[in-house]
Amino acid sequence: MLSARNLRFAYGALPVLRGVSLDAASGEVCGLFGPNGCGKTTLFRCCLGLLRAKADALTVDGHAIASLPPAQRARLMAYVPQEHTPPFPLLVRDVVMLGRTPYLGLLGRATTEDRRIVGDTLEWIGLADLAARPYDRLSGGQRQLVLIARAVAQRTPVILLDEPASGLDFHNQVRIWGVLRSLAHAGTAVVCCSHDPNHVAWFCDRVVVMQAGAVVAQGTPAEALTGATLDRLYPGDWDLTSADNVPVILPRAVTAARRSARP
Repeated sequence: MLSARNLRFAYGALPVLRGVSLDAASGEVCGLFGPNGCGKTTLFRCCLGLLRAKADALTVDGHAIASLPPAQRARLMAYVPQEHTPPFPLLVRDVVMLGRTPYLGLLGRATTEDRRIVGDTLEWIGLADLAARPYDRLSGGQRQLVLIARAVAQRTPVILLDEPASGLDFHNQVRIWGVLRSLAHAGTAVVCCSHDPNHVAWFCDRVVVMQAGAVVAQGTPAEALTGATLDRLYPGDWDLTSADNVPVILPRAVTAARRSARP
């Protein structure tokens, strides 16, 4: 559904993406994983057509992204940023209605169908009781779910999310990943950045590991998040354990402290 081949991008003379290739298929959650500054957000902006990259191919649903007008791109890809502050104190239902913008007519008026989609989306994500609340008065987890609802209301086959669970409490992290898994189950191609190796190991079908603007590993979590890959990104900083046969990646300082505390 979303495909890049040998994608390159530079800010002036500074190369940021160095020959990135990846595929994100319908019905799967694809996680982009890597340290700060490795190029994940720039890659998103290139895929969305906000930055003009060089590539052998960069397509969504078989269409060359560079050739698509903005309105058509917005009908194929939705984007959820880490944080969003609306310029006006919008209600939750109005923020979600912004996802219908690519489909509004010349007068920009929402139709009965647009309102139905917004209502159904709020109900599905569990935000119907917040529809009339001001968006800027919600908690961080609630605001993030509203942004995801806006993207879902956009009805695109691809959704890209930049650190969707960053800074949220455990309950909201699990809730958001559950929504993303449900979207993939419904056939959406979900692509999300994450700094948490456990999140991509637990919730993603496919992982693309980046370092210094290049892909250093990709595949299933078991194939991509190997000891060699983690050592390359975080030498000496991690240990691997498991709980009920589920892999858990811990900071090495934690496991060292636990060993030293044993009698």
